[in-house]
Amino acid sequence: MQKTVVINVVGLTQRLIGEHTPFIKSFLEKGKAATIAPVLPAVTCSAQSTYLTGKHPSEHGIVGNGWYFKEECEVKFWRQSNKLVQAEKLWDKLKKKNPNFTCANLFWWYNMYSTTDYSVTPRPNYLADGRKIPDIYSHPTELRDTLQSNLGTFPLFNFWGPKTSIKSSQWIADAAIETDKQHNPTLNLIYLPHLDYNLQRYGLNFDIIAKDLQEIDTVVKQLVGYYESQDANIILLSEYGITNVNNPIHLNRILRKEGYINIRTERGLELLDAGASKAFAVADHQLAHIYLNDKALKSEVKKLLQSVKGVEKVLSDNEIVDAKLNHHRCGDLVVIADANSWFTYYFWLDDKKAPDYARMVDIHKKPGYDPVEMLINPKDKLVLLKVAWKLLKKKLGFRTVLDIIPIDANLIKGSHGRIPEDKVDYPIFITNNKEKIEKENIEPTEVCAILEQHILN
Repeated sequence: MQKTVVINVVGLTQRLIGEHTPFIKSFLEKGKAATIAPVLPAVTCSAQSTYLTGKHPSEHGIVGNGWYFKEECEVKFWRQSNKLVQAEKLWDKLKKKNPNFTCANLFWWYNMYSTTDYSVTPRPNYLADGRKIPDIYSHPTELRDTLQSNLGTFPLFNFWGPKTSIKSSQWIADAAIETDKQHNPTLNLIYLPHLDYNLQRYGLNFDIIAKDLQEIDTVVKQLVGYYESQDANIILLSEYGITNVNNPIHLNRILRKEGYINIRTERGLELLDAGASKAFAVADHQLAHIYLNDKALKSEVKKLLQSVKGVEKVLSDNEIVDAKLNHHRCGDLVVIADANSWFTYYFWLDDKKAPDYARMVDIHKKPGYDPVEMLINPKDKLVLLKVAWKLLKKKLGFRTVLDIIPIDANLIKGSHGRIPEDKVDYPIFITNNKEKIEKENIEPTEVCAILEQHILN
């Protein structure tokens, strides 16, 4: 078996490779590349699960970054257990062929309780006094302590939230190299999220994102240089491309105005009561699952959503089958935005009644994806002073919340999840092993077999 590394450069597309990414450009020119037809939805968890199983979401069950857990009547995003992926993984296939095969997973999703030999993923400590302390989960357990002893604490607040920066991707790259030096796995899976941040904040504004491209290019150069010295197959790939948007759509507000949404009011603030609602949306970038507790409403809800400006398609029944999303976790309807639009999770009609988590970084409480968590309120001139004061109070042991996130979806300028019109915005697959790529365009379900071929050599 041939040592192989797969570097997942989130958001990387042909459009972004150029003057600001000189190393990635040279790697592309020396190697061979193919565009990957995006998974639907073109989001992190669905794409990664398809790449690592060779199956569609209809088979592996990862229909988005989150979905409605029907037995619990709760919407849950960003779960961690690998057992949620209901298909055989690449590393399990390879272990059957060679028991000496080993795999390290650095921050690819569904990282916990898998059958990889080495794994590392974000796992903060949630303390009783309300504080969230940066930390990681690892297998084996001692890897956590070794990495953070050698590299410092994982910079969680640079991984997601208003402080996102290259620091998190740099830490992951350093951790991958450290893990490889210690254990020398056959397959290394490395996740570099850096481009995801400002591309969503600012879209394809190269005056702003040029710095981000240069920063990730430097990290990729470090990793490639290290693994070239290990005589490894080196693959750069991405999960999706981010394109410009200017039209946020609040599907739950539309459903609420028609009487489909049920709301609970607690302490004067509103919460979505999914289990008691006739119909509600689970928004995930440019795709949303619509769950119906009353199935008889399907045709009228579909007709309503088809009339919404910015909605490109509303899939049902055989259309969901054709989209390879027919899994019991999927919504009864699937809504896809047009090129300029994306979906929020917002369900309140008055910002004064928005739930407390709306103004916080709280990925596990929100019943949908919220990219606005990467921003602070630009209209609040004192926001940085407020942050400093709140952090000081936390350190002194006082309970307080970092309610600094704006409720303004118009601030977001880039999104993903649908299939882009232009192939230069498709995800990309680049390898230094030219013989393993036979086509210029590959299906997402083919990625797994191509990775396997690299390792089996």
